[in-house]
Amino acid sequence: MSLFWRIFSLNAAVLTVAALVLLFAPVTVSATARMAEALIVLAGTAVTLIANAAMLRVGLAPLARLSRVMTTVDLLKPGTRLAVRGHGEIAALIAAFNSMLERLESERAASAGRALSAQEAERHRIAQELHDEIGQTLTAVLLDLGRVTQAAPEQTRDQLLQVRESIRNSLDEIRRIARRLRPGVLDELGLASALRALAGEFTTAGMSVRRQVGAELPVLSKEVELVVYRVAQESLTNAARHSAAQHVDLVLSHEKDQLQLCVRDDGRGLRGAAEGAGIRGMRERALLIGAGLTVESGTTGGTSVQLRVPT
Repeated sequence: MSLFWRIFSLNAAVLTVAALVLLFAPVTVSATARMAEALIVLAGTAVTLIANAAMLRVGLAPLARLSRVMTTVDLLKPGTRLAVRGHGEIAALIAAFNSMLERLESERAASAGRALSAQEAERHRIAQELHDEIGQTLTAVLLDLGRVTQAAPEQTRDQLLQVRESIRNSLDEIRRIARRLRPGVLDELGLASALRALAGEFTTAGMSVRRQVGAELPVLSKEVELVVYRVAQESLTNAARHSAAQHVDLVLSHEKDQLQLCVRDDGRGLRGAAEGAGIRGMRERALLIGAGLTVESGTTGGTSVQLRVPT
């Protein structure tokens, strides 16, 4: 039965009951209604309206549930579906909405995959240019400065040494940026070594990172390794920049056919703040490999980021 005929039937049923009550109830209304008669009519009208509202609420309840889901659905948190209840057009509408969500989630994942692949390719290109072009140029400058320093007078040698030290620090910074853009250790030595190097990098930046990497990790694809590494990198970056954390625990474990990465800090926590571009980027990366990501405040403060990858 269509929605129109359902509403019509409900109203017809209520009006029919009201008419039967007026026909067969021992109640009369004078030409000029008395107070008691007016109260009886008003009470009957109120009962009729209440019954009509209750029946309509029951009949339209699936639409109210659909409206709530539509206002709260987030494509970065897939799996939200509404149970198909009701009949006729309402059930068809809910089924169509669920189908639309599936298409949107698949299209969002595909477009995010293309965008992230392009981003990684661009990072790789920039890192290679930093290493090959700027890195080699600064290395040549250091060698030239070394020869100039040896032949320079004593009064200018100290200044040249300071310039040389500044250039060496700049070269180290460029190499560090290149490693963050494209971690060569991830391709050469694997995920476990890359995470150990990442934890050491943030430890030297003034934040203590306690790492615990499982000894027996499953064989992972390059795509999965890169997603796990980027999520750990973004989590540590957020802890250093926004949480004012002093200690961070980075744990990578594997149990029950599931690889789990947990990054927990002792900083300020989320404190009800909206998710920024960094967290949404982590969610998009997790969707690419079918992983689940949760970001929440810890029970004793701080922030906890958990990535669960089915293996």
